[in-house]
Amino acid sequence: MGIDCLVLGAGQEIGKSCVVVTINGKKIMFDCGMHMGCDDHNRYPDFSIISKSGDFDNAISCIIITHFHMDHVGALPYFTEVCGYNGPIYMSYPTKALSPLMLEDYRRVMVDRRGEEELFTTTHIANCMKKVIAIDLKQTIQVDQDLQIRAYYAGHVLGAVMVYAKVGDAAIVYTGDYNMTTDRHLGAAKIDRLQLDLLISESTYATTIRGSKYPREREFLQAVHKCVAGGGKALIPSFALGRAQELCMLLDDYWERMNIRVPIYFSSGLTIQANMYYKMLISWTSQNVKEKHSTHNPFDFKNVKDFDRSLIHAPGPCVLFATPGMLCAGFSLEVFKHWAPSPLNLVALPGYSVAGTVGHKLMSGKPTTVDLYNGTKVDVRCKIHQVAFSPHTDAKGIMDLTKFLSPKNVVLVHGEKPSMMSLKDKITSELDIPCFVPANGETVSFASTTYIKANASDMFLKSCSNPNFKFSNSTQLRVTDQRTEDGVLVIEKSKKAKIVHQDEVSEVLHEKNHEVSLAYCCPVKAKEETGDVDLIKHLSKKILETISGAQIHESENCLQVGSFKGSLCLKEKCLHRRINSEAVFLCCDWSVAELELGWEIINLIKQKL
Repeated sequence: MGIDCLVLGAGQEIGKSCVVVTINGKKIMFDCGMHMGCDDHNRYPDFSIISKSGDFDNAISCIIITHFHMDHVGALPYFTEVCGYNGPIYMSYPTKALSPLMLEDYRRVMVDRRGEEELFTTTHIANCMKKVIAIDLKQTIQVDQDLQIRAYYAGHVLGAVMVYAKVGDAAIVYTGDYNMTTDRHLGAAKIDRLQLDLLISESTYATTIRGSKYPREREFLQAVHKCVAGGGKALIPSFALGRAQELCMLLDDYWERMNIRVPIYFSSGLTIQANMYYKMLISWTSQNVKEKHSTHNPFDFKNVKDFDRSLIHAPGPCVLFATPGMLCAGFSLEVFKHWAPSPLNLVALPGYSVAGTVGHKLMSGKPTTVDLYNGTKVDVRCKIHQVAFSPHTDAKGIMDLTKFLSPKNVVLVHGEKPSMMSLKDKITSELDIPCFVPANGETVSFASTTYIKANASDMFLKSCSNPNFKFSNSTQLRVTDQRTEDGVLVIEKSKKAKIVHQDEVSEVLHEKNHEVSLAYCCPVKAKEETGDVDLIKHLSKKILETISGAQIHESENCLQVGSFKGSLCLKEKCLHRRINSEAVFLCCDWSVAELELGWEIINLIKQKL
């Protein structure tokens, strides 16, 4: 038994997150996403690796979805309704509510508008969501007799969770996407200190360390304000849930303070519908939003309106939030085609864009033209502004979480390979934790923890009760009890393990004590002007005073000391032998007694030699 981590997606890349972890025989699929930058067979994870026969119900114990973003949930309807998985699926209540909205919006954009092959239908989405079991934060779910899972708050987007999974004594945490700092509408990730064999962490910003958010917010507001003040239109491609709410709160507040009358638009009813869920799920938001909610709902935006397609060519400035983010398809890409040729306009990219999307092309340089998916080219004369409003944690956050949990092993996913390798080296060198960066299709295996329950003898427990006070001198007296005790773990066949005091070992094993005699000869030659006889007599006297029971032999100018008794030292070793055909393991940490000559004799030898 052990732990096998098979990466089906997000291995050395960002997109189609899907990691299958086998824990002591139980197989769990964490996330089931699609790649937003691919339109071929690489769009979905290669599920055939899990089961060549397609019998996924027996191959997988359960699926856990961490949040509603398409790169984490986009392949789920395909896997359940087309591939045929009918087992349990777990996600948080907000994720269960919002995922069908995101899935249907994606299906409508890709199939109805772009005419691509329909990989799953509206009916597939509905049937898929019927199989989902909603879970709450810190609720321990017993999936079966051996497997239990628990969700923790991850920040990132509404309803996002980290997942703790345990089978027997082996335990792991899969983070999904998370944020270690609070923002305007969500709190920071929170998780208990757990004993883990493996931590699987996202690493989107593996080498980025962000400063204060306030300069970034000011930079974003100034760029948008400058654009609309000059008569331009500002396009902000964003997903309907998450950054849209964050930036709307920011702009709505700024518009009120600056008394700006330029309209701010949402591009779709999806975002309006999403805001309704945000109002309903206040308990999943930040403490700041919860406090404000008592007087007014922070998601009731005063300056934000719904957008009509006829307004694309309307004169005058405006700000438009258009879905989806990354300019990968849909209405945001359609508006970009019309607004990009004007130097008055602005495209503000508030987060990460996956390779292969138009957003990524704009972030990679200052292109004058951009090739779209259908082969058309668009002249880009508008201003491009990129600002880090990503809901992902940075490199410091990843290191902080890893240090806090102190797992035995770390696997990094959901990142770009060069940055991931750099973070891997940092985790290994600074935290001394083995770290791995598998590619898609690769499996990393680990030993799993097994705890043995053991009884303890009365003598051992009594020895543990002796205090070991330590006093520290500071501005005030501090007293700590740093008690430790060494015991011997005895495991006998067909008997429960037992920890005994070292003085009980012989009795427990029905064996006699054995003494070990040690002998040591050391020739000592005195300087010529010093009498050998006097030196030898002096040494003989000192040794007899220091070591009880020593046998000393004087012969001419030599002194031989031998046959004095001492305890056998087996420091931090393990002695294995067989007694009565039963295996016995003895672990001990004993000190050596009566083997010191003393500093006086050593100094005497140094002076005379």
